[in-house]
Amino acid sequence: MKPSLSHCLLATALVLAACEKTPEPDPTSSPSTSKPAQSAAPAPAGGATATAAAATGPADIAWDVPAAWERMENPSPMRKATYKIPKAAGDKDDGDMSVSQAGGGIDANVKRWEQQFTDRAGETKTETKKVGDLEVTIVEVKGTFASGMPGMPAAEPKKSWALLGAIVNTKTPYFFKLTGPDKTVTAARADFDKLVNSLRAK
Repeated sequence: MKPSLSHCLLATALVLAACEKTPEPDPTSSPSTSKPAQSAAPAPAGGATATAAAATGPADIAWDVPAAWERMENPSPMRKATYKIPKAAGDKDDGDMSVSQAGGGIDANVKRWEQQFTDRAGETKTETKKVGDLEVTIVEVKGTFASGMPGMPAAEPKKSWALLGAIVNTKTPYFFKLTGPDKTVTAARADFDKLVNSLRAK
């Protein structure tokens, strides 16, 4: 039996309808999949940049010098400043405050200072504090001091000496190192604290 004209028209209409149907979207190109990836991408980069900037600190700092301390000529180009601390009654040596700037982690430098002393009197004391926007680590060591300049013969060991230091967390850390007879360093503590509390970014 030959198909009727109406049957042919109906079949043609069904084929056209099938061809015009919109295909299903590719799951990999779905808007619900792509949008979160695009919006989330900038966040880690911004967070990482902010953290890195906060960890570096300022490039340079300033401080107030106590009136009793005398500015001296630097014995080494490694020093940014040198101050003579007047000796306490009964001590034969003045104290020395050196200011320098160098790399390296705080813990490693605390250890280096500690190793300049033998027969240490008690444990090395460390304290981290905030001075304005600056992070400062205070270090105290007592014992027999035996440190010489780099490349020079070791200095004669000096018994009953002390070190009072401050490490400032700047882009390149600043080191304030006060050494001298124990009584002299103890007597200079108030002036040392004033200098530390005056630290500020330039």
